[in-house]
Amino acid sequence: MVGSRSLRELEKGMFMRFKSLILAGALAASPAFAAPNLPAAVKADYDKQLGALFDWFHRNPELSFKETKTAARMAKELRAIPGMTVTEGVGGTGVVGVMKNGAGPVVLVRADMDGLPVEEKSGLPNASKVRQVGVDGVEAPVMHACGHDVHITSMVGTARRLAAMKDQWKGTLLFIVQPAEERVGGAKAMLQDGLYTRFPKPDYALAFHVASDLATGKVSASEGIQYSSADSVDIIVHGVGAHGAAPDTGKDPVYIGSQIVVAMQGIIGRDREPLRPGVITVGAFHAGLKHNIISDRAHLQLTVRANDEETRAKLLASIKRVAEGIARANGVPEDKLPEVKVSEGTPTTINDAGLARRINAAFARELGAGAVQPYVQSGMGAEDFAYFVEQKHKVKGYYFAVGGTPQAAFDAEKAGGRRCRRTTRPCSRSIRSPRLFKIRSFMRP
Repeated sequence: MVGSRSLRELEKGMFMRFKSLILAGALAASPAFAAPNLPAAVKADYDKQLGALFDWFHRNPELSFKETKTAARMAKELRAIPGMTVTEGVGGTGVVGVMKNGAGPVVLVRADMDGLPVEEKSGLPNASKVRQVGVDGVEAPVMHACGHDVHITSMVGTARRLAAMKDQWKGTLLFIVQPAEERVGGAKAMLQDGLYTRFPKPDYALAFHVASDLATGKVSASEGIQYSSADSVDIIVHGVGAHGAAPDTGKDPVYIGSQIVVAMQGIIGRDREPLRPGVITVGAFHAGLKHNIISDRAHLQLTVRANDEETRAKLLASIKRVAEGIARANGVPEDKLPEVKVSEGTPTTINDAGLARRINAAFARELGAGAVQPYVQSGMGAEDFAYFVEQKHKVKGYYFAVGGTPQAAFDAEKAGGRRCRRTTRPCSRSIRSPRLFKIRSFMRP
């Protein structure tokens, strides 16, 4: 059975190695950086401590902006590294570690640390049993369903290796332990708290995500767009309450809201330019409490995706226009028109083309050309890493994917194994494990 502890350890070690290699590409892009004993050193670190550290993170996930224990543990681990200066409480629960090593470029290395309000049903011995009240006031089970436990463990391993290899690079490293990626708010919060003014401003910013649809040992990164924009939109539809037996005496927000839901796809089909990707999904519709009572309020929750800022702005404007227009068509007075609010959002994540070519070449050189898989955008997931590399900051960014599903699982699928959900990943106990992959249920932004 694929998914033995030895395989998981090897995969975690590979993640550490990938992080070290990306720093090689940004800081030195030199074959001398990847010392022959690096894989052995990474594996030894994993066997001695990083494996247990990952296990602790996985058992103790925390929700966005509530990552107090995780942040404290990361601060402790980073402070133990020689030459590291650590600051806590940046942008809420964020942690910043600074490692200086002479004159050279400033490189930001980011790992997100929050979990998701998801009950873990993996059946694994280290499955999360945590429940927590989120910033929305709702208590929920919590799970590292998006692989952030892998990311922060990898950061600790990367920082340790680079501290031990200071004779092979020069410059300054910023290790950013970011809160609230799942609510696409943590990066923005850290920037608003002075990340680029209180600490050395980076020349480059780097991050990775473990990916379920990519085989272990593979990496992939775009030379342009890596992730779409994402906006969470709330629509409050106001009506006039009435008895269900006398609908003519009220204004039914369920009926009005239903028309709005259908009309959203008219925006995609008729307002959006056909060669510019865009998605509007209504993920929730809440209204009423009783079979025979027409409510006076309905609440719609939408996610909106785009691959460029012009399309993003147009979709958001169209949502408001269409919602208000449908309400007017149903006789809703001007003072009761729908409220349309964008509660969370992040722009597109765009890799710097020159930096991407440079690091992709370093990956191919160190891992072999076959390990670098051409990037193909197959969905419209999003990442608030985009805020770190917005054009106004003039910071060159590179975000890449690291394979998290063993090749044997893909081979089993080809031999007749069934698929999980509707993604390309095959079903097996190992890849259902949150230890190995980012769940592709788009519960992440």
